[in-house]
Amino acid sequence: MQSLTAIADPTRRRIVELLAEREHTAGELVAKFAMSAPAISQHLKVLREAGLVTVRAEGQSRIQMLNPDGLGDIEAWMQKTRAMWSNRLDALERELRADDARRAKLTNRKKSS
Repeated sequence: MQSLTAIADPTRRRIVELLAEREHTAGELVAKFAMSAPAISQHLKVLREAGLVTVRAEGQSRIQMLNPDGLGDIEAWMQKTRAMWSNRLDALERELRADDARRAKLTNRKKSS
């Protein structure tokens, strides 16, 4: 769940979104935020440690890339959470339908009386 912790920060989420669009150098990412290069570097470090970002050297540049494999933990959590909510919503729907049926039955009894 380290990846979920990493994207809990809005700056890191935005970095992930930017890297999902295309690869960026750290300098390009710094230009997109109102914060220092060391601050962005620290955010990138957290994302790399969480397995969400990888880096490759191209001459003097370090190209930051989204690591799709790092999204596995997030996807698994989302599927688990979605299934839990789906089950709860299905149970709620059954209860509401049963309640509607009980009310309709009572209404019919009152009309018959």
